Amino acid sequence: MRRWVSLWFPHWPAEHWRRPSDAGSPDQARPLALIAPAQGGLRVATVDARAAAEGIAPGLPIADARALLPSLQVRESDPHADAGALDRLARWCTRYTPIVARDGADGLLLDITGCAHLFGGEAALLAGLTQRLQGFRLTVRAALADTPASAWAWSHIGPGGVLPEGSARSALAPLPVTGLRLPDALTGELMRMGLRRIGDLLALPRAPLAARFGEVLTRRLDLLLGREAEPIAPLHPASPFRQHLACAEPIATCGDIDRGLAHLLELLLGDLDRADQGLRRCAFSVFIVDGGVQRIEIGTARPSRDRRHLLRLFADKLERIDPGFGIEAMLLEAPLTEALPPAQAALDGGQQEAEETALAQLVDRLQQRLGRQAVVRLEPVESHIPERAVTVMPVFAPPGPRGSGGWMAEQPRPVRLLPSPEPIEVTAMLPDEPPLTFRWRRVLHRVALTEGPERIAPEWWQDRAGTRLRDYYWVEDREGRRYWLFREGAYGGDHVPRWYMHGLF
Repeated sequence: MRRWVSLWFPHWPAEHWRRPSDAGSPDQARPLALIAPAQGGLRVATVDARAAAEGIAPGLPIADARALLPSLQVRESDPHADAGALDRLARWCTRYTPIVARDGADGLLLDITGCAHLFGGEAALLAGLTQRLQGFRLTVRAALADTPASAWAWSHIGPGGVLPEGSARSALAPLPVTGLRLPDALTGELMRMGLRRIGDLLALPRAPLAARFGEVLTRRLDLLLGREAEPIAPLHPASPFRQHLACAEPIATCGDIDRGLAHLLELLLGDLDRADQGLRRCAFSVFIVDGGVQRIEIGTARPSRDRRHLLRLFADKLERIDPGFGIEAMLLEAPLTEALPPAQAALDGGQQEAEETALAQLVDRLQQRLGRQAVVRLEPVESHIPERAVTVMPVFAPPGPRGSGGWMAEQPRPVRLLPSPEPIEVTAMLPDEPPLTFRWRRVLHRVALTEGPERIAPEWWQDRAGTRLRDYYWVEDREGRRYWLFREGAYGGDHVPRWYMHGLF
């Protein structure tokens, strides 16, 4: 049976910006209210626990709120910042489980199935998680139950805590029907009919309920009791391979971080070896004492289980990690893997395999320094139009479906092809003759030698509008620089031909 944790932060927008390190600041002790424009002027949008205890409630005009509580601290509401902070907290919660989803604007949902034993059991996990969140100066109510709906009801309407497996029906029966998260109109209608508690609905036959109140009510009851699965969209996809390390004491030295990473990588590579998988992308996350999460990633051009090579790739990025007040946990996960069966390293052909491995490792190091998109290979495409005759592919990707299997060798092509042809001004003796001079990027070039033309006709089968006949020329100016020019269109047609610069030799 799956187990779910519901976390509710009733004062989230007003509290998420606080940090434990700011506990001594004078503003930290003052009640806080966030304001937003509303009908009649600025009104209180949300408050923290201190302001709520003083009687400041959402919807109150800001003038009245300050009159009731002169020491009230006021800030502007920022829903986008609130959502971003909640996502960062969700990333921090991945130290407990890989599946974390946002639950509204002030809550999180954690699937802890199979994770509780790593933290001493369900009660210990929930208690430790709640204690850590409270240490971040957050007001939190947490519940653990069989379904997301029952966990939400137990945390928002109930007392919170752990609901033993199979006890949701009896435990939730005394709760009000607001725990079903029904539309307000339907909730009001149930109240008027005297159906005020969840148990009142569970005791009634299903068919009359569906006929009277529709499928919304019966579906919520099914979700509550686990008769129907509730779809959950995790903020971060769960990695198939992951290893977690909790530190007995917060660590902050580079040597401790290196040793922790090496230990996790050893465990992760063992899992990959048993599954005949190789690592293609790997992420290392550290969880800071104050709730921050720092993450670095590496990638490989080919699947790899070479421990030394992977540690070398990580070494270039480990200096970006700032341990702050100390690292309390580490997580190493492999979001992307590929099949990599065991290989014999000492048979004939080992030299070629070693060269291929060395090339793959060189590509990995270059991509780490320059970026994945900066180290690629070019693949020919069956097209006579120069800008369409090549495509960019990953270094070790198999040939694409459009590949021609070879490069055009009959005619020379420039070393550098411009991203798109650039217009130039050309002077020629006669319309159909090669240029004598041309002006490109405001610089006049006088032609010394010319070869051509090479005529390239449009690809009529592609049905591309605007593609016209091209006559290409190899041109060398008096300074010895060589260019690749073309004239688009023919004289005597409907359009006046134009000249373009397309490449440099």
